[in-house]
Amino acid sequence: MRLIIAEKPSLARAIAEALPGSARRQEGAISCGDTTVTWCLGHLLEQAAPEAYDPADKQWRLDRLPIVPQQWKLMPRSKARGQLAVIRKLIKQANEVVHAGDPDREGQLLVQEVIDYMKYRGPVQRLLISDLNRPAVSRALASLRPNAEYQPLFQAAQARARADWLYGINLTRAWTLTGRQAGHDGVLSVGRVQTPVLGLIVRRDNAIRDFVPHPFYHLWVDLKVAKGQLRAWWVPKEHQPLDDQGRLIDRQPADALAGQLPGASGQLTKLDQQEKRQAPPLPYSLSALQVDAARRHGLSAQVVLDICQRLYEQHKLITYPRSDCRYLPEEHLPLAQRSLSGACQNDDALQQWLKGADFSLRSKAWNDKQVGAHHAIAPSGKPADFSQLSATEGHVFRLIVRNVMAQFYRPLRTFEVKAEFTLLDEAFHARGQSILDPGWKPLFTTRDESPPLPPLTQGEACQALGAGVEEKETRPPEPFTDASLIKAMMNIGRYVDDPAVRRTLRDTDGLGTEATRAGIIETLVQRGYLVRQQKALRATKLGSALIAALPEAVSTPERTALWEQRLRAIAELQDDANTFQQALLDDLRGLLNHSDAGKLRQSLQTAQGVASGPAKRSGKPRKRYSKKKTNSRSNKTTVQ
Repeated sequence: MRLIIAEKPSLARAIAEALPGSARRQEGAISCGDTTVTWCLGHLLEQAAPEAYDPADKQWRLDRLPIVPQQWKLMPRSKARGQLAVIRKLIKQANEVVHAGDPDREGQLLVQEVIDYMKYRGPVQRLLISDLNRPAVSRALASLRPNAEYQPLFQAAQARARADWLYGINLTRAWTLTGRQAGHDGVLSVGRVQTPVLGLIVRRDNAIRDFVPHPFYHLWVDLKVAKGQLRAWWVPKEHQPLDDQGRLIDRQPADALAGQLPGASGQLTKLDQQEKRQAPPLPYSLSALQVDAARRHGLSAQVVLDICQRLYEQHKLITYPRSDCRYLPEEHLPLAQRSLSGACQNDDALQQWLKGADFSLRSKAWNDKQVGAHHAIAPSGKPADFSQLSATEGHVFRLIVRNVMAQFYRPLRTFEVKAEFTLLDEAFHARGQSILDPGWKPLFTTRDESPPLPPLTQGEACQALGAGVEEKETRPPEPFTDASLIKAMMNIGRYVDDPAVRRTLRDTDGLGTEATRAGIIETLVQRGYLVRQQKALRATKLGSALIAALPEAVSTPERTALWEQRLRAIAELQDDANTFQQALLDDLRGLLNHSDAGKLRQSLQTAQGVASGPAKRSGKPRKRYSKKKTNSRSNKTTVQ
């Protein structure tokens, strides 16, 4: 008997439907001839709690830290025992096992750890499915690979799980116990991703709170040129009173020049005119979709992820959504017209977009070299029954279809002009843009660009008709929203001061993964570290106090982003999991020495932030630091 172990029931059903023969359901599995398909329910196993290694660690004590297992143990999750029993019975009957986890690092871990836990020693094949439609599943079933090829991916995922346990368990216990000494009644959780994300928001809130506005001034002049009029803006010279962004902060020079300009003659001294072509935006990765859906429809990152899972599993309208890729396989290109025609079948807006598509075009989105375990999110081709979709599901589905449809529209062609005029020995800049071919632009509600300038000729004369000074005021940075925070997590290098580290981070995946970023935000809200104020995410007093009390290295992005880079290196056989863990332990011991009750007490007393109730907790006072905080849920929360 061949046993296929899928990551989740919906995937198992899709596999069973693509197998030859009639399907016969049984408890926890589906039989199709000589093949049986069973499934996990997410992670069936989890890292054992500290007391599973030593009963003395059931009680939280500073002198027991760091806790470092010598032989790692996995334990069944409380709700997983029934399904584990089903898999154990089936795997004993199997002469071949097929690993059908999701095609990513975590999917590799989730199923393989179950196979290893069952001590199965027979052959294992790997089934990679990113599209639940029957033709795609059938193609995947015909292209099985030896699971051994994915062992480095498993080792990287396993190293991540163990390192998260070491980091989260030890630092959470250390700062929670230090918090008790400082008078805080509750758990202070620390994680390798959640804490730097909280740090981003706390530092942004501090910058907003400490911001002192100052005025700055723009001088404009209306110019008459040979074929019309335009407005240009003064470019102050370096000796003028400027701020660090080159803005004039003293009005007097602007007023003096404005008084001299009317009637003055000048010349067009620099002219840059060029036609530009802009390719359509690429199809979506999950994070890119979350950013756009938040901006356009006000949806939180978690809501977008939940919608995508329903569109993928329940409605089967899209391909695998937890993707970090924005490119599509080249073999999908000949199928694109059919799949887009199906996706657009029952919606007037989509039908209009479909009519404008030119399927003889090929954009840069179709690129096998850019596709890894996943490809970009795309419509499956199944016609959508919009009566069965919620309004928000419809919005997200249209965004996904639109970005793939845009690949069959011409590039946006614009004519851009930059001009520099010289009057009274001073420089004035003007710029404009005209659209030559809108191409894909009508599919997107983008902001208007600069209006066009009249036709200009290098060296032509100009005359000032009038001038004026606009007073503006510097504005504080905007608070983070779901959209801007997801974007910050994707591009974390922008928030790193060290130029060498910033260069290193340019090619990494940032903070978190496509699948976890939304959950990280929600976790911080649930724990009382963040609150939502309309669309803004603001740190609470508790969240601000924790960041102030922690070593800076724990709450800044460098460590966790470089950690992710090492995990990727392990997956690519360029690093070793044991070496990675030893480096982490050396680091961890140094961090534990920084837990300071006095510093935390002061932070709790002086922290600024949005008022919020304490994070929810359960259990009586004497038990709050024992099993209820070190069981599977505790391990799970410290992962992020």
